[in-house]
Amino acid sequence: MTWTPRRRVLLVGLLALLAGPLLPAVGKWLSGVTWTWGQQFCDVPVPGLYTVCGNVRPGAFVLPLAAVVAVTLAALVALWFGAVWCLRPVRDLAGPIGHLGPQNLGHRIRPRGRDELARLSRAIDEMMERVSAGYEGQRRFAANASHELRTPLAVQRTLIEVGMARALSGEQLELLTSQLLETNERNERLIEGLLALSESDQGLRSRIPQRLDTIVEAVLAGYQDRAREAGVTIDTHLVPRVVVGERLLLERLVSNLVENGIKYNRRGGSLTVAVSGAPALSVVNTGQPVPAEAVAGLFEPFRRLARDRTSHGGGAGLGLAIARSITQAHDGIIAARPAEHGGLRVDVQLPNTI
Repeated sequence: MTWTPRRRVLLVGLLALLAGPLLPAVGKWLSGVTWTWGQQFCDVPVPGLYTVCGNVRPGAFVLPLAAVVAVTLAALVALWFGAVWCLRPVRDLAGPIGHLGPQNLGHRIRPRGRDELARLSRAIDEMMERVSAGYEGQRRFAANASHELRTPLAVQRTLIEVGMARALSGEQLELLTSQLLETNERNERLIEGLLALSESDQGLRSRIPQRLDTIVEAVLAGYQDRAREAGVTIDTHLVPRVVVGERLLLERLVSNLVENGIKYNRRGGSLTVAVSGAPALSVVNTGQPVPAEAVAGLFEPFRRLARDRTSHGGGAGLGLAIARSITQAHDGIIAARPAEHGGLRVDVQLPNTI
């Protein structure tokens, strides 16, 4: 039989209930035995012993008190050992938990049974699953970020070496300069995206009621020229909607979705942006068809449908990742699915104001 914490506590409690009524009798018995032994000791024919016993007898009234104290101390010691025995499974569990670290995040307790300790162990295993997933995500994010930064730096190095290897004409120098400037701008966008992702992951600095429809209207006004150049028509359906959050982050959320909707669209296509009750924000474009199985991965950092990391106008693949982080910071939910006529539909659910 396995001694679970519940069984241990029940056993110790049962023993305490049985021993409780016996404690007064044990104290009385101990006092009587002490008195009897003292009388027998005083009757021993030893010179001077009778005088000593005569001096001690007036204080013999303390024997019952001493017996009570002794029995109480013995009971406390027994209870202490009982508590240690009951908590031993928890102490045994502390060992494996104490050795968990980045080097063995795959370790799991995998308990058996349905007692409280087993439920605690399962909760710890589930927590370790989340920690392991987060740690693996950070490791993958760092690897992808280093790769994204290394690629344009290698391009810059190559361009500089080409320029230093031979004398360039004015036209060649202008081409080289424009290519270096384009690569540098891509680095700036990547670093800006990483900073925005880091800031949104830290949560909100303030929670103030904001008019989401006015934020969307202001953001769309800044993208009219870009949409016109890309041959994309913007359709809006804006209903007054108040959400609680941080204006700058909400503007970044709308900007990322609108920018992606224009960038990954087709010439002659459309971008529909709607603000309503549920969802709070909806952005639909008419780009190339998106496989349903690839939609979830688009919210991961540096994830794109195209395999070429330098395609799509220098995008770093952080737009939807930042949008997800901002939505989660506002206690919302963001979801995407393939649109009916190609492209992608992104819906953002945000809590209603009280």
